[in-house]
Amino acid sequence: MKTIHTYTNGRLEPKEGAVVREFPLVLHVNGRELATLVASPHELRFLVAGFLRLQGFVASVADFHVLSVCEDFGIASVRIRGELPERLKPVLTSGCGTGITFNLDMPEPPLQATTDRFTPAAVFRLMEELARRAEGYRSHGGIHSAAVGDAFGNLVLFAEDIGRHNTLDRIAGEALLKGIELAGKMLVTSGRVSTEMAAKAARLGISLIASRTSPTDLAVRMCDDAGICLIGYVRGGKFTVYAHQERLLIEQSVGAGCPRPGRGDRAPTGAPHPIPGVTGVILAGGASTRMGSNKALLPYRGGRFIEAIHRQLAELFDEVILVTNNPEQYAFLPCRKVPDLFPGMGALAGIHSGLSHSANPAIFTVACDMPYLNADLIRHLAGRADRGGVLIPESPGGLEPLHAVYGKGCLAAIEATLLTGERRIVSFFDRTNVNKVNAEEVARFDPAFASFSNVNTPEEYFRLRGGEQGGAVGQGPEVEWASSRKL
Repeated sequence: MKTIHTYTNGRLEPKEGAVVREFPLVLHVNGRELATLVASPHELRFLVAGFLRLQGFVASVADFHVLSVCEDFGIASVRIRGELPERLKPVLTSGCGTGITFNLDMPEPPLQATTDRFTPAAVFRLMEELARRAEGYRSHGGIHSAAVGDAFGNLVLFAEDIGRHNTLDRIAGEALLKGIELAGKMLVTSGRVSTEMAAKAARLGISLIASRTSPTDLAVRMCDDAGICLIGYVRGGKFTVYAHQERLLIEQSVGAGCPRPGRGDRAPTGAPHPIPGVTGVILAGGASTRMGSNKALLPYRGGRFIEAIHRQLAELFDEVILVTNNPEQYAFLPCRKVPDLFPGMGALAGIHSGLSHSANPAIFTVACDMPYLNADLIRHLAGRADRGGVLIPESPGGLEPLHAVYGKGCLAAIEATLLTGERRIVSFFDRTNVNKVNAEEVARFDPAFASFSNVNTPEEYFRLRGGEQGGAVGQGPEVEWASSRKL
């Protein structure tokens, strides 16, 4: 740990934090110094084995006579079957930290060409799992991660390292030493897909590569030649396909609501622009015990209750996420659905999941049973989002945490609180920045504070429907005001 400084809201503050380590490993093969691999100091044998495999020097475990790593002196000693080429011409690649490779030529295609196809839902699922496991980046930044999964998005192997090319070497080495077949799998990565990444993936028989960022033009060309589906900018329920889109089963996944099929649920032309930098999050948890059935699915405004809330948020935010542990119940909603990462921990776990999965630095959260959302109030709150803390409105009943804005800077505080078993939303407030919007300011947009009303019982629901038929929709006078607070 060392003293570092964080810049938030115009303030520079010192804090104790971890810094990612960088470890040089000198590689000797058959008594010859081959290269120095600069990497993260863990599971170095996987890194060495994968590096030699992807350079074409070994193809099986039987090709190794000796594989020894001395971490004290930073030396890997390897003896392999056969001899190294007399002259090796290293190539400096565009990998972060400058990757080194000896063979960038397109490898021969696998003996059995794969015809695997993938749904967008599977791509999103594996990318979300990658984000969940990338603890190194959350704690101090500077770490790349990669994962390999099957056609359903189930994770097979995961690796992280300071170099994105090292992550794939690690996966290749672990697969080799453990006898795991990678042909036909999909690869997701946190870093840019450049030429050496595409070449290594092709050598492994990977069928699909997806990244949260962009590929290079040569990587696109290489994936075109190798038959690899190449996807970039996977975020917020969207992505861009750069090669072999025919490997995607688009028509089978649209109904599942994972990728956003189009902009049909966005505001019409001439409407205000979506609120930048903020994701709308609907919390669909809760047992609905007082209602006797799932209140989110009750008939309302020609559809289901939750559809009306989704439409309102889709007009305000470019990304809308539904937090639910039962995504099959909400397949009709054209938005991404994510589960709790701390199941059984109530609304606080829902806020945590929404923040973890958001492509934006802040989220606006709302419960699935709040019928009188006020667009002007939401724009006012979201426009003041603090990515490092909480912005929470007050009503005559107190704080309203289920109609508030949370920044990703809250994640560590929320996780620490959940790990103690505490479920109350306000229980993490003393660990982070909290700014309040007082009731007087809220009343300028919503004098009746109807935004915070929710529907919990059949009586409240029928009063709501009665008010709708009587022309009071959106004003809330026919509904007995009940705070949404679940502190």
